[in-house]
Formats: sequence, structure tokens, C-alpha cells
Amino acid sequence: MEEKRSEHNVGILLTRSAEKFAGSIAVAEPVRKGKKTRRDPNGARLFRTVSFAELNRRSDAAAAGFRAAGLRPGMKIVLMVRHGIDFITLVYALFKAGAVLVLIDPGMGLRRMIGCLREIEPDGFAAVSAVQAARILFFRSFPRARLNLTVGLPLLPGQLTLKKLLRRFGSSAAPPAAVSPDDPAAIIFTSGSTGPAKGVLYTHKIIQAQVEEIQKRYNIEPGTVDLAAFPFFGLFNAAMGSLTVIPDMDTTHPAAVDPAAFCEVANQWQITQSFASPAVWRKVVAYCSGTGTKIPTLRRAISAGAPFPAGLLPDFLKILHPEGDIFTPYGATESLPAASIGAREILAETAALSRLGKGTCVGKRFEKIEWRIIPITDEPVASLEDLPALPAGSIGELALTGPQVTERYVTRVEANRLSKIRDSRGRIWHRIGDVGWIDDKDRFWFCGRKAHRVETPGRTYFSIPCEAILNSHPDVARTALAGFRSPGQDGRLPVIFVEPKKGKFPKTGEEKQALFESLRALAAQSPVTEGIRHFLLCPQFPVDVRHNAKINREKLSETAEMLLGKRESGPLKRP
Repeated sequence: MEEKRSEHNVGILLTRSAEKFAGSIAVAEPVRKGKKTRRDPNGARLFRTVSFAELNRRSDAAAAGFRAAGLRPGMKIVLMVRHGIDFITLVYALFKAGAVLVLIDPGMGLRRMIGCLREIEPDGFAAVSAVQAARILFFRSFPRARLNLTVGLPLLPGQLTLKKLLRRFGSSAAPPAAVSPDDPAAIIFTSGSTGPAKGVLYTHKIIQAQVEEIQKRYNIEPGTVDLAAFPFFGLFNAAMGSLTVIPDMDTTHPAAVDPAAFCEVANQWQITQSFASPAVWRKVVAYCSGTGTKIPTLRRAISAGAPFPAGLLPDFLKILHPEGDIFTPYGATESLPAASIGAREILAETAALSRLGKGTCVGKRFEKIEWRIIPITDEPVASLEDLPALPAGSIGELALTGPQVTERYVTRVEANRLSKIRDSRGRIWHRIGDVGWIDDKDRFWFCGRKAHRVETPGRTYFSIPCEAILNSHPDVARTALAGFRSPGQDGRLPVIFVEPKKGKFPKTGEEKQALFESLRALAAQSPVTEGIRHFLLCPQFPVDVRHNAKINREKLSETAEMLLGKRESGPLKRP
């Protein structure tokens, strides 16, 4: 193992930014009074800002305070603070102190979140008052959580708060804790949208590799002004010398964004980059298309969490700088970033093939990623060399390795056998759980989650290709493939859930049957969907909590199993 040194600590990336860009603004966040953003006499939104030097000083002070309070390297601290200056301060403070930062999406629900954190056995919480109250209420779940810091008003007098730490240790400056590159830096939970949420172990070198790969691929230069609607990207910005502007929204519920407020902040700060989920961008594009609003300084929009609808890309491009582009990075919590593609490439080369059911092209791999397509199996794979080679263009499961690919889960550890493969060189490959194929330009075409395939006695149906064919119906907003078992039938049968466009939901049984017959006829015209006979109506699909973009096909499959044992097709009020 490499010698422990301060320069291996990912927290030093902020220190280096502070040395280069000391007086430049690092973070700007809206000034709020209650739930509303305050404005100046001219009506402009008010923002609180910190420079890189001040952000670094704050993180040094908080790190010193954590150490004085008893934090030791390797202790696990859960961070649950609103996206903004305090969040970024505490992330780098915990890195510098040598703690293992624990991040989890509160949108998964209280019960699931408590269960995940119980498995971690945290040593403490750095969190807002409401979370600290919940920690006290569920104290039996966290018997080791004795180092707790409140951001905001303390629940009881004498409790440790961020404000107290910054006041007491404001002049403290010390090198980050000495670590080795392979020491744990963070545990980040998967969203749980396609199975139980799992704690993914990030080392210091993995996070540094992420920063380097993202900065290089997207040519992100110091001085970039980023409207960061996804908290983790704010951390990357601080390491890259970019200004992070916090949008006026709850980043844990992206679909609830006010697009007018988003655009107002974007134009007030003349942003050059923005990272947001498709749920945000869909609302922003619709708002801009309807009002003529543009964000003319925006050169790089990044959409992640799920593919952005190709049909909306032309309208999206109209609101950007004339030379701007929209990028969709691809990967997973366990392996991010893995690949990326731009809107102009999609429109020129891949969108037409996607409409024919070839899958969604997610682009070329990042420079240091290696990938390959392996045979689809739900069983563990001991060695990469044990797998047969697939013919070029065959659909299989994607496996990849590289410096930004994590090597293990620290909760639900049984998943390591199913998700990790060792090769003859001792490297760990991650089975990403997605199926697809690689074209002659070394681009991966995503055909859906492995768990969402439907295997019938005669063939296998894949979600993304099937849905692309049926989404072309003029009355359909979107569709989702699921599967169900018919009595006496080997394997499963495919069923398509249909979310009609606004105003197109069938009002009578005759209208419903007419819609289904037209969909059956459409399915019969393509070899991708040929044989699909079962359809169910759904007014609104269930989606993931993190990005509000991934359809919860597991829930739809449960509904199909329940309904289609009794009837072939019918209305569905709520899955």
C-alpha cells in the first residue's frame, strides 16, 4: 500500500483551488426568508457568496472543530444538509479530517433511509435540526452516533453547531489528514430505484479520478459558472476552480422545479454550464418554448439520471448559446462517469436509429474506462476470462473497469458476488446491470436494465427498444415494458403500460380498445416488438426519487402480475 500522505486526501483539491483563485467567488446561494428568496429593491434575487479562500478557510475550521470534538480518521459521519455553502464546506471538512462521508438520498423515504443508515453504523451526523430530531427519535438504530453537529438552530443548549465551530476555529489551518489513495473517503448509497439501496465505497483516488475525467472530457476551465441542480457537481466545481451557483429549488425533488425561477437565476449569473436531471430540463425547455425565454450564455448543459428525450433536443438547443451543446453522461453510482454523448451527435447520427428500436446511444467511453459486452446472466461470474466472447453487435450486459469504478459495496455485501468480476490482472470489473451493444465507433447503445428484460419461451424483449417503437404512436406520451407469468406458460409474457398524452386518455371502453388495437398493429410492424399483445393504461408512471426520470418498472411488473391473471387488458388508476 502506498504511504499515507496529505496530498492523497481529496480535500486538498479545494486547498489548491484556494491557492490559485483565492478571491474569486466559489459558491453563490440564494438568501431565503422561510421558503421564499429575498430580493433587493430593484427586484433582483439576493445571493450569499463565499470566495475560494473563504470556503477553504471554513472547511479548515470545521475540520479542526471535528477533530477537537473527537473525530478520528475512518469514523463514518452522515451528512444531511441542504445543497449550498454549508454542504460544500462540510464535505471538504470531513474529507480533510479523514472521516468517511456518508451520503444518502432522503427522497427514498424515512423507513428505507433509516434501514440503510442502520447498516452503516454511523459514528455521527452532521445535519439540519429536523434530521437530528429524527436521529434522537430513532436513537436505538444509531447506538454509535455520538459525534453530532447541527447546521442551523440546535435542538438543545450546548449542542455542537457549525456556527460554533467556525467561530471558535476560524483561524485554524492544518494539512488534510494523511491517507493512502485506497483509504475510504465516502459511502454513497444507490437510489434503490432498481433494487435495494446499497452503500458504495468511494476511495480518495476514485473521487480524484472522477474530477480529472469530468474536467478533461468536458473541457471545464477555471471561471466556468455552473448552475448546479445536483449537489455532487458542486463538489467537483470547487475542485476545478468553477463558480457554483445554487438554483432556487429543492434539489431532492427536481420535478418540482419552478422553471421561471431557474431561468431567472441562470440569466442573473450569466451561467456558462448547468448540471440537472431530465425532470428539470423538461420543464425548463417547455417553459422557454412557451415564453421565448433563453439562456444565451449557457454553452454546456449536462443532463444525467436518464436519457433526455431526443425529440426535445432541437427545442433545448434553441435556448442555449449558438455554439452550445447538451451532454448526457452515462454511468451509475458505482461507476461514474463511464461514457458521454452530445445532442448534436444524437440528432445527426443516432436518434433515427433509436426510433427504429436500436436502443439509446450513450456515446463513447471516458478515456480511462475499459468496457466489454458479456453474456446476459443473473448468476455470479468468478473471472472475466471464464466468459465467452459475444459476436459484434450482440446485445449483452455491460461490464467496465477504470480508475473511477468502485470495487465494492459495504452494505448488502452479497451484491458484490453478483456485481463484481475479477480479471487475470487482478482488476475489478463492475457489472453495471445494463444491457446493450457496442457499435463500430466504440459507442454503447443502452437497451435497458438487465432486470427489466422479459424472457419468453421464444425470445427476449428489451425495454428501451420496445418502448421506442410504441412511443411513436401519436396519442402516446410514453410506454413501459413489464412482464407477467401466465398460468401454464414457460417464462414470462410482455405487457406494455401506456401513458397517453394529455387530453388523449380513453374515456370509454371502445376508445380504450381502439387505442390498444392500434398499438398491437404498430407492434406487429417491427421485429423488435412483434408478438406483444398485452396493454394496460397508466395515467402517470412511477419514477425514481433521485432524478424523477427512471420508470419504476418493478412496480409496474407487480401490477401486471396482479391484473393479467384475470384479464388481458384494462384501465389502471394507479400502479
